[in-house]
Amino acid sequence: NANRRDDPDSEDEVYEVVDLTEYARRHQWWSRVFGNNSGPIAEKYSVATQIMMGGVTGWCAGYVFQRVGKIAATAIGGGFLLLQIANHSGYVQVDWKKVEKDVNKAKKHLKKKANKAAPEIHTFIEEATDFIKRNIVLTSGFVGGFFLGLAS
Repeated sequence: NANRRDDPDSEDEVYEVVDLTEYARRHQWWSRVFGNNSGPIAEKYSVATQIMMGGVTGWCAGYVFQRVGKIAATAIGGGFLLLQIANHSGYVQVDWKKVEKDVNKAKKHLKKKANKAAPEIHTFIEEATDFIKRNIVLTSGFVGGFFLGLAS
C-alpha cells in the first residue's frame, strides 16, 4: 500500500478532509478577515463604509473594464480594417460562403451549450440577486463607482 501512495499514476488517491470550523478556531486571522458571522456585510460595517467600499471597488472595476474594452475594440477593429485592405488589394481572398457556413455551425453549437448551461446560469442569477438584496448599500456604491470608472 505504501508503494501506491508514492506512485503518481496510482488510482487510489488519499485526500485530507479539513474541518473549516476547527481551522477557523486555530487561525485567528480567518475570523479577522471574514468576521465571526457569515451574514450580510450590512451587519458588519456602517453605511458610509459600505458605500465607500462599493464605490472604490466599482470604480476600479469600471476603469479596468473601460481600458480593456478600448484595447479589445482597437485590436478587433484594426484587424478587420487590415483584412479589408488586404482583401481589396487582392492579397487575401475571403470565401464568404465558407464563413457563413462556419458561423451557422458555431451558432448551433453555442445554442446547444446554452441550453445545457441554463440551470447553472439560473442558479447563479438567483444567488447574485440574493447577494444584491442583502447588501443593497454596498451594491449601490459599486454601481455608482463602476459608472464613474467607465467615465474616467
